[in-house]
Amino acid sequence: MMSGTMTAAPSELSKSTRNGIVLVVLLSLLLVSCAPAHTNRIVIGSKNFTESLMLGELLAQLIESRTHLKVERRFYLAGTYICQQAMLAGRIDLYPEYTGTALTAILKQKVSGDKTRVYQQVKSEYENRFHFTLSPPFGFNDTFAMEIRGEDARRLNLKTLSQSGQYTPHWRAGFGYEFMERPDGYPGLAAAYGLHFAGPPRVMDLGLLAPALKNHQIDMAAGNATDGLIPAFDFAVLEDDRHYFPPYEAVAVVRQESLQQHPEIAGAIAALSDKISDQEMQKLNYALDGLHRDATDVAHEFLKNKGLIQ
Repeated sequence: MMSGTMTAAPSELSKSTRNGIVLVVLLSLLLVSCAPAHTNRIVIGSKNFTESLMLGELLAQLIESRTHLKVERRFYLAGTYICQQAMLAGRIDLYPEYTGTALTAILKQKVSGDKTRVYQQVKSEYENRFHFTLSPPFGFNDTFAMEIRGEDARRLNLKTLSQSGQYTPHWRAGFGYEFMERPDGYPGLAAAYGLHFAGPPRVMDLGLLAPALKNHQIDMAAGNATDGLIPAFDFAVLEDDRHYFPPYEAVAVVRQESLQQHPEIAGAIAALSDKISDQEMQKLNYALDGLHRDATDVAHEFLKNKGLIQ
């Protein structure tokens, strides 16, 4: 639609005018990227799957309950890389992460099986390189879970990933986008166990993996050990008997600048230390994925039952 005022076409603008416009845009972007830390609120991010959302909401409610700060929720920020970039740019103050993911996907370090060593290594590297720090672990280890249908596991008497190698040439696999690329993901797993599938793995959104496995569209999926749909859909988790995956203790990654400006959030975040078991996290996930409850209500109920909020 044409407006009532005529403007010069881009080709008619002088070179100095075009350069001025470009300079204004660049300065605007620079000011946004260099914006000061949030003075009156805490911004919490999460990745784009149920458990990360649930942990983000738990942290948000703890901070709201134990401090006078407002909390802005920026959930579903895609994967690890996007959350890392949002932290570096100061657009979020903290988000839930896993030590093994930080070790391999961000720091590009070799896999280690010792959870204490991994935690200390990630914490030290994050503080030195990014000026981030880690909260104490929340209490559970959400390792990758290579899932198959329970009926197949019982029929073939399959319990370990090593045993599955003789059957995978006849199976179709389904994995999330990040799992296909990350150092502790599919390429290394396939090499460690000699896994070969009937065709290239199907790459799909994490929320579609469980239904696809249940409905026989795929035969193996890379899920999470605390996935609430594992028992609900009668999935079997194959044991990582060669210890390929590192520990994935759940923690909060927090910008040190945010802690300096709002030291009161440290205690609120630490209140979640060692408060969530593997089984409890699985139940929280099922409440959202299986029962379709609201994350706000589920988080409030859990924190109240733990005596962490009123």
